[in-house]
Amino acid sequence: MSRAPNAARRSESSRQAILAATEELCGENGYGRLTIEAIAARAGVSKKTIYRWWPSKGAVVLELIDETATIAIDPPDTGDLAIDLRTMLTEVIGMLTPPHASPAIGVIAEALHDPDLARDLRERIIQPRIATFKQRLRRAQATGRLSPDADLDVALDLLYGPIYHRLALHLGMPDSSYLDSLITHVLRALTPPHSTDASARGREGMPPQ
Repeated sequence: MSRAPNAARRSESSRQAILAATEELCGENGYGRLTIEAIAARAGVSKKTIYRWWPSKGAVVLELIDETATIAIDPPDTGDLAIDLRTMLTEVIGMLTPPHASPAIGVIAEALHDPDLARDLRERIIQPRIATFKQRLRRAQATGRLSPDADLDVALDLLYGPIYHRLALHLGMPDSSYLDSLITHVLRALTPPHSTDASARGREGMPPQ
């Protein structure tokens, strides 16, 4: 006996096809040339199907970013703060590279002119990742790796600010050497004066000497 099609499975298949098509088209032509019509044609669905779930191409790309970015809820915790920060910063750099084909850059630019998209970007992508960042740094404070009075908002700006500065002024994304130097200098500024050589290397859980 034949079974009726599973509507939920069919809908999820279409959603995944739409997100995959969006990623491909952004990579090929950039966010600026992305259209709902092109997404629908590549995904093999109707425009009506896309608009049933998303109000604009920006909203589609926002969901794509949310699904492809891996560090959102649980911060990395290897026991080495420098390594964990490098992991978080590297993911952001990956999302912004290459600039001409990055879906994230397209959404950030469009959000400057679209308050609704800006709100969704902030609430769905930015704020959860800021919370993840602060969660990791609070653990470092609890183990004595960072000063208990370290301003985590300032730490956020010190670490992530250079990336967006370089992006906005077309200076190129930080390379591996620059990223290591950035993390070293920021942690040096936030490290308690009594930290040992071991904690200065980023190792946590070791009591001061």
